[in-house]
Amino acid sequence: MKKMIRLMTVTLLTLSMLAGCGNAKATGSVSTDGSTSMEKVIGALGEAFQNYTGISFTYNPTGSGSGIKAVQEGRCDIGLSSRDLKAEEKEAGLNGTILAYDGIAIIVNPENPVTDLSVETIAKIYTGEITNWSEIGGNDAEIVLIGREAGSGTRDGFESITDTEELCKYRQELTSTGDVITTVSQNPGAIGYASVASVKDTVKAVTVNGVAPTEETIKDGSYVVQRPFVLVTKSGVELSDEAFKFFTYITSAEACDIISAAGVVPAYSE
Repeated sequence: MKKMIRLMTVTLLTLSMLAGCGNAKATGSVSTDGSTSMEKVIGALGEAFQNYTGISFTYNPTGSGSGIKAVQEGRCDIGLSSRDLKAEEKEAGLNGTILAYDGIAIIVNPENPVTDLSVETIAKIYTGEITNWSEIGGNDAEIVLIGREAGSGTRDGFESITDTEELCKYRQELTSTGDVITTVSQNPGAIGYASVASVKDTVKAVTVNGVAPTEETIKDGSYVVQRPFVLVTKSGVELSDEAFKFFTYITSAEACDIISAAGVVPAYSE
């Protein structure tokens, strides 16, 4: 209860200052576009900002690659990427600011008796070297590989960490985190990966190298399957006043509690 009161107080005070003097609320809008994995955290930040400033906030969940492209083409104020910017994207004039760190949960159906996998085993599963759950202590059933589409920040992070780029033998490549979770929840033989912040009790997150994906293990680095949540802007192009206020708020220490409540680890200290 004390934490909730503190969170509400900090949010009210900070956003009141952003809104300006007096009771009048600001007008205008700020638009974001990109990573579906960032939906929960950016939605919570956007809702708080919009409620207390009167500045309209929009989020378009198109995926990291599309969000980055939207910034390049001037179709949104701030892009959202669940991976680091690539060298060629930086050379094209894009800047990346880390908002938070998110674990990528390795998820299976709740009926699956397997509870722990090593990074090496995960790589062997996704490259087709291990094809039956019985080979790793599970049921005698085919392993059904579920993943994200090309251009997804979650896929990029997963494949980079497991060293499986261009090698995964996906049965299905889905276009959102929610679709991956739903598909795994409906197939006892399926395995997938999804943002820790988005995982529901319809699936089971296994431990990796014996470590569960929690805020503490992501923060201390012991949970190794993790990646950054990045805010993408364009060099030489000034943000609008509204977008600047939003960017300043969500990258401040005052936003840490909201970011943590969304299930990810803030990049800025409280």
